[in-house]
Amino acid sequence: MMKVSKIEYYLPESVLTNEDLEKLFPEWSSERIHEKVGISQRHISSNNETVLDMAVKSSEKIFESYDRSKVDFILFCTQSPDYFLPTTACLLQDRLKLRKNIGAIDFNLGCSGFVYGLAFAKGLIAAGIAKSILLVTSETYTKHIHPDDKGNRSIFGDASASAIVEKSESSREYQFCLGTDGSGAENLIVKKGAFKKDFKLNPEHEFNPENIYMNGPEIFNFTIENIPGLVRETLEINKMQMDDIDHFVFHQANSFMLNYLRKKTKIPAEKFYIDMEKTGNTVSATIPIALKNMMDKEMLKTGDKVLMAGFGVGYSWGATIMEM
Repeated sequence: MMKVSKIEYYLPESVLTNEDLEKLFPEWSSERIHEKVGISQRHISSNNETVLDMAVKSSEKIFESYDRSKVDFILFCTQSPDYFLPTTACLLQDRLKLRKNIGAIDFNLGCSGFVYGLAFAKGLIAAGIAKSILLVTSETYTKHIHPDDKGNRSIFGDASASAIVEKSESSREYQFCLGTDGSGAENLIVKKGAFKKDFKLNPEHEFNPENIYMNGPEIFNFTIENIPGLVRETLEINKMQMDDIDHFVFHQANSFMLNYLRKKTKIPAEKFYIDMEKTGNTVSATIPIALKNMMDKEMLKTGDKVLMAGFGVGYSWGATIMEM
């Protein structure tokens, strides 16, 4: 039905290492940070660098070997857009000098964004609306983080990933499992920045309302309660077994959470890919970055089946299976 034919990504030049964080927060050692979250460094966008700037760079890598005139729709996933309006996807069309007779739209999702983007792309292709879709996930979460928030500064990094999603001649059509629970919104939120004025600060929120707040234990609990069932449901709806899957690629939240999930879901370690040490949690870009790195390492063979699962802010979650 559809395939991801190309993936490229861009990482900002500035790097924040664990040693840098140790200098800022002497009570934390660089080794402790790595042990806790599995990250040694993360890339940080510059003050004047936006998700659009990064999206241009990851997309231009695509067009080094792909004809940009084929693109007939842009799907742009971000929670830190350049502007409330206009839509960042429209600006990207102009910056990339793509055709004007194409569709372009933003959607506001976090760590489930790449999977949701694939679901949207599947619908566009099935409806005959588009044949070649540029799916971009670009995020600068670090701009939301207070300088003294050592927890979130140790986890999040900035990045943009661009993918081409096209119609596939494969006879197998894989189904999506998507989920939403807005009752968990307060556990990962930026209170101030849009138009809601009567917000109340959570007493646990140490920083300003324009900064990101994350209740780590609650996010962990949400993940452990929902994602093993999501994996089972995705396998069931696609009439597959665990042994039928060659690789499992989850949103790269942090290594502790991922290893806990793997054990709870009983996924063999050799099939479970973790790759966030040099990039950190890049939100909606983690899954495509992981897939691209697997391709570059020649870990993915033609016909391999990959189960992808994204989950986080919203709460929002989604999974599907992709055949390489």
